[in-house]
Amino acid sequence: MTAGPAPTPRATPHASPRSTGHVVDDDTTGVPTFEASGGDWSDIAAEAAALGEERIVVNMGPQHPSTHGVLRLMLEIEGETVTEARAGIGYLHTGIEKNMEHRTWTQGVTFCTRMDYVAPLFQEAAYCLAVEKLLGITDDVPERATVIRVLMMELNRITSHLVCLATGGNELGATTVMTVGFTAREEILKVFELISGLRMNHAYIRPGGVAQDVPPGAVDSVREALVQVRHYLRQLEDIMLANPILQARLKDVGTLSLAGCMALGVTGPVLRSTGLPYDVRKAAPYCGYETYDFDVPVDDGADCWSRLVLRLEECYQSMRIVDQCLDRLAAMPAGPVMVADKKVAWPAQLAIGTDGMGNSLDHIREIMGTSMEALIHHFKLVTEGFRVPAGQVFQTVEHPRGELGVHLVSDGGTRPYRAHFRDPSFNNLQAVSMMCEGGQVADVVVAVASLDPVLGGVDR
Repeated sequence: MTAGPAPTPRATPHASPRSTGHVVDDDTTGVPTFEASGGDWSDIAAEAAALGEERIVVNMGPQHPSTHGVLRLMLEIEGETVTEARAGIGYLHTGIEKNMEHRTWTQGVTFCTRMDYVAPLFQEAAYCLAVEKLLGITDDVPERATVIRVLMMELNRITSHLVCLATGGNELGATTVMTVGFTAREEILKVFELISGLRMNHAYIRPGGVAQDVPPGAVDSVREALVQVRHYLRQLEDIMLANPILQARLKDVGTLSLAGCMALGVTGPVLRSTGLPYDVRKAAPYCGYETYDFDVPVDDGADCWSRLVLRLEECYQSMRIVDQCLDRLAAMPAGPVMVADKKVAWPAQLAIGTDGMGNSLDHIREIMGTSMEALIHHFKLVTEGFRVPAGQVFQTVEHPRGELGVHLVSDGGTRPYRAHFRDPSFNNLQAVSMMCEGGQVADVVVAVASLDPVLGGVDR
């Protein structure tokens, strides 16, 4: 948007009344500067015109395959240089956290899994770990269920990073990067469908354990999938890391220092690209992560290139953890994957059928034709849910985009009194201004892609 022809500037801009609440300061050169504090950009531009300043403010987007219509980037530009950048959010708001207050504790899983839809299993895990803390049953969760949780989360970390790499390549015009990345992701989505019955938004991790055990042959299927994923990752390395055009577009672009990350609360690969090896799996282990052998990759480039390399490295580290999970499952005798307390354990006996996952026929026969007590228990637990002792808890996990936190408050009822998530995409998106201002318009695309934002998690 162009401010238009400038009228005669007022001699004393500070003394004149302004229609907006924006701060106008004169620096040593006598050029007014404007600080936006949440106001409308049209008001800022009008005020700049009244002061005799010509500015060009443009709306940029969609600049990312997942931000069509849901992320508004407002840029002030001089030629090809970005002098000011702001991110406008809130267009995808789904009210998930408020909806969870009106559903049972178990039903809450089906809501939070839909927040960051690229990495649904991490929201499920964080939420269920928090509920289990409130219930005081953390140590009662079967070991087999915990191993399955780690297996599913690490596979999900790989798929999430693949989406980041694939879409980032597509934004730069490298369609082959996108096709290879999504083809690799497809191998793991098949595993998710085999184990949970769904490709995404699984609601597979439940308070007390997981919905059901892995089916026969799942361990071998995961091993076969990893062989294919490694093959595609090598292809991605060949067409990305050795590409001089990609290096020119990413190196020394979108830099964000350690101090900037700490000031903005930025975590995940963006933080680790500054050299700080902060990872919740190491700093505050959960689900037995302290018993797994893996490294936390770091780099000191603090730019888009470093974040690309780190995500590739993290995929290999996740595969190390997955291999250890598979070995444990293979050596572990079949057993329960849900807590023994029937007042908490979801009563359904699930099975994967031709139409997806649902109640097994044996369970239906029991509650409908054999045991009236089982039917009553099933009905009450499904419709009312279990009660959680009054209290509050905060639980964090290492999400593919950074530290994911969940704050739950219980008033002793069958549903959360309050549920709030600290989504890493939301916090990381604050860095858009620091990463983009002073760079080129074309670099905005690269910088936003390196943050790997998912607006479902931002707007919740």
